[in-house]
Amino acid sequence: MANRRKEFFIGINRTLPLLLGAFPFGLIYGALAVSSGFSLPAVMAMSIFVFAGSSQFIAVGLYAAQAPVLIIILVTFVVNLRHLLYSLSLLPYLKHLPHRWRIPLSFWLTDETFAVSIFRYQESENIDHNEYFQLGSSLSMYLNWQFWSFVGMILGERIPNAQNWGLDVAMPITFIGMIIPFVKTSAMLICVLVSGALAILTYNLPYKLGIILSTLIGILAGLIWNRMNKQEKGEPFS
Repeated sequence: MANRRKEFFIGINRTLPLLLGAFPFGLIYGALAVSSGFSLPAVMAMSIFVFAGSSQFIAVGLYAAQAPVLIIILVTFVVNLRHLLYSLSLLPYLKHLPHRWRIPLSFWLTDETFAVSIFRYQESENIDHNEYFQLGSSLSMYLNWQFWSFVGMILGERIPNAQNWGLDVAMPITFIGMIIPFVKTSAMLICVLVSGALAILTYNLPYKLGIILSTLIGILAGLIWNRMNKQEKGEPFS
């Protein structure tokens, strides 16, 4: 029990700097959602039951643009596909857990929690109850997001035309900063450059369909580049 408690609070401690970085986005989301026509219960319901910052931003923008529900679901699904890769990376460390553990941890998984958790698992593979580390990180991120979404929602009622302030630019800037450290191969660089260029070129497509196109084509370009390099070196492609 002492080790579980220790891991839980280490998870919170490692996540504290990320909480400070995440709170502006909760504020911005709450303000933008209210100014885009969301009701107050809907603003908080999305944070409580969706809990996906980037997808919430995109859903708010598409809702304001009167996009069909199917388009909103499709775009947010593609944006959140990165969580599939996160889960595959964490699975070797969590596969021994029952589903009553894995299901809530998967729901609470965020970019920030993944970053601190995978590092913790790799540095302390022999420590028991590492899942409590991820639980501490997850709960702190979750409660932090709910609080600042609520504050942003309240402030949003008092900020005129918040959707025209350009506050939503903070989210893509943050993701660019998170992506750069992971660009370690030429294939990853090609993927980033192609998808980034296409995102700019397709920006004016309706319902933000450019996000889907640029993502899929960027991934395809990276795979093709990787295959070409392997063929040149005579390595098998997998």
